[in-house]
Amino acid sequence: MKVEMQLGSEKLSIEMGKVAKQADGAVWVQYGGTVVLVTVVADNSENDLDFFPLTVDYRERAYAGGRIPTVYGRREPRPGTSEQLIARLIDHCIRPLFPKEFKAEVQVLCNVLSSDGVHPADVPALIGTSAALSVSDIPFSGPVAAVTVGKIDGKLIINPTYEELHTSEIELFVSGTSNAVMSVEGGGHETPEDEVIDTIIAAHEEIKEIIKLQEGIVAVCSQQKREYQAKTVEDTLNTRIRDLATARIRESIGMADKQLRADYLEQIQSDILSEIQEDGPEEIDSSAEKDARSVLSDIEKEEMRQAILVEGKRVDGRGVTDIRAISGEVALLPRTHGSALFSRGQTQALCVTTLGTSGDEDVQRGLDGEVRRQFFLHYNFPPFSTGEVKRMMGPGRREIGHGALAQKALEPVIPSKEDFNYTIRIVSEILESNASSSMATVCGATLALLDAGVPIKRPVAGIGVGLIKEDEREVILTDMLGTEDFLGDMDFKVAGTTEGITAVQMDIKIDGVTPELMRRAIHQAREARIAVIEQMNAVINQPRAELSPYAPRIYTLQIAPEKIKDLIGPRGKTVQGIQEETNTTINIQDDGTVEIASTSAEDVKIAEEKVRQVTAMPEIGKEYTGKVVRTASFGAFVEILPGKDGLVHISQMGDGYVRRAEDVMQVGDEVTVRILTIDEQGRIDLSLIAANGVPLEELNTSSDSDWEPDQREQREQREQGRSNYRENRPYRESRNNRDSRDNRDRRNNRYDQRDNSRDSRNRKSPRIPKGRF
Repeated sequence: MKVEMQLGSEKLSIEMGKVAKQADGAVWVQYGGTVVLVTVVADNSENDLDFFPLTVDYRERAYAGGRIPTVYGRREPRPGTSEQLIARLIDHCIRPLFPKEFKAEVQVLCNVLSSDGVHPADVPALIGTSAALSVSDIPFSGPVAAVTVGKIDGKLIINPTYEELHTSEIELFVSGTSNAVMSVEGGGHETPEDEVIDTIIAAHEEIKEIIKLQEGIVAVCSQQKREYQAKTVEDTLNTRIRDLATARIRESIGMADKQLRADYLEQIQSDILSEIQEDGPEEIDSSAEKDARSVLSDIEKEEMRQAILVEGKRVDGRGVTDIRAISGEVALLPRTHGSALFSRGQTQALCVTTLGTSGDEDVQRGLDGEVRRQFFLHYNFPPFSTGEVKRMMGPGRREIGHGALAQKALEPVIPSKEDFNYTIRIVSEILESNASSSMATVCGATLALLDAGVPIKRPVAGIGVGLIKEDEREVILTDMLGTEDFLGDMDFKVAGTTEGITAVQMDIKIDGVTPELMRRAIHQAREARIAVIEQMNAVINQPRAELSPYAPRIYTLQIAPEKIKDLIGPRGKTVQGIQEETNTTINIQDDGTVEIASTSAEDVKIAEEKVRQVTAMPEIGKEYTGKVVRTASFGAFVEILPGKDGLVHISQMGDGYVRRAEDVMQVGDEVTVRILTIDEQGRIDLSLIAANGVPLEELNTSSDSDWEPDQREQREQREQGRSNYRENRPYRESRNNRDSRDNRDRRNNRYDQRDNSRDSRNRKSPRIPKGRF
């Protein structure tokens, strides 16, 4: 079965029953020239776990874009950053829609099989996931759908293309059911709060139409949902635990220290398990112990929520809009380019800024091609930040997701390459965590940028907003704790400046939130964000006037694109030699832009001079000091630039009669000459007279028609000699190659003998008048 609809600028089609029939659900989704195959499978046996084992994988095949992988073995590598971020988006949207009691392992695989390089595949992947789950026998409270919304010239665009996203004022990925919004992720260029909410509302209207399309295919193709066992705790055990623990757990409300509160609850749990064991004639089994822990967790959640809803008292004793204590410090690492330590309560981030050249830019390769990033941020979350022992591995989805959110929040205030010619990398090391570490990263990174002297537009801060909702009662929490995040109903992170929002991320654990609730939350976050920025300004409120002495100094110059090969040299020998000799880093762009970087300004100056010598282009009227490389009867050839020589005719060697070039200069002599002309073939005529003070306008004043026949003959001889020289000149190897020099000298001797004989035949030819050649 296949259904279609118009979505934005392209047609969206959903087809099932064609491929992957052995999966519990399989859907073929096409949007423009982009095709995504989504399959879902659930294990037939349920697990006795305290979490829902859901796995979402999103993969982009290289053949989808008509390419072969460049890695060793030519197989697709592990999922890249963009793939993991999209998988995380899909997970956040669908996870709350599975029944809490359903514990069978579920695997969702989204494979991009074709990409037109125009339309991103994230929206089709989520729509396909919803459709596949809805038609399968897996319990799922869908359908759900998503769209990306952009804004260009004040006009909203549904599912913008890659190109449109680069110029869009706002980018929001919004998912939801027909009744409410499920998740939001994206950012804007300091977009006002109400404009963000209006964009989300517009996105939700499109989502409703996509859900209607899915409902059509579900009505025809859906399967009977499988039954599952809802696990319950024995009433006697439940009552006994509640009688023993409720009052004691209630006393934990108001403990500000995370670790003390955790130790207190752990002691309660140990005491309760001991008392239950004493009540029974035999030791309680592992199942009963697990049930007891589950009941204690339920009591903790209930007491926390009731304290907030009824008393307005939070876990750490704060009011619902209070912000934890904030502190900041900059320049605490002596050898880095910029550093800052930001603390908010028991969440602490150490952020470090490093400045580099264009050669340090981050290169991201995806279905839309290669993207180079001047600014990027990496986020690390070591296990000691939460007092745990875990195996240290590469960054997971959480680290990648939090880093991407903080990076998106800062991008709108980062100066352009023209204004600040540096690659900027920020690393956030989370030293302590009790929720909102990504927002602490935004604050700490802002301080580190200012400490490094980066001229950002305005400071950026972030805050986490939570929600506790019971029936009609709802309370929005400012600056959430980890416990409030885990036991609450929403995690709404908002980052921005005093002017507007730069990044948002919302995840919920209930069936959705209304636009009105989001509007209240986002305005409450604005008040907190401005308060945080004020405290950050007390630490450092503007970029440092000077860069760190350990930061590179970058000088940029422009060379002719045709000279790039000369600067690089054979196998990079020339540019590498300059770098080693001057202790600099040189980056060459295809348009002829050359960046020279070093911590020493003197080294940069020396390297710049060497680059200019190698890449200099001859200019008419300019004087050069060069070496005579060959003499002939009609003049001498002088190398004025590396690999570039010109002819000094004997008429341009002196005021009087010059019989032979050797009377004025010898091979190896250094002479100062001036360029008279450069013809279309790049041949250069030089003058020794002009370099000695004769005005250029007095030279080369006659036209070709003024030449006598014998003068034209001598001119042709001169040009023929120059042509023969260039055609027969030996290849110049390095100056250290003695054999090459010997070969050149032998050839020069042969040229001289031939030219002397020619000179004897033409000895009676009249001398070319002064000023003519």
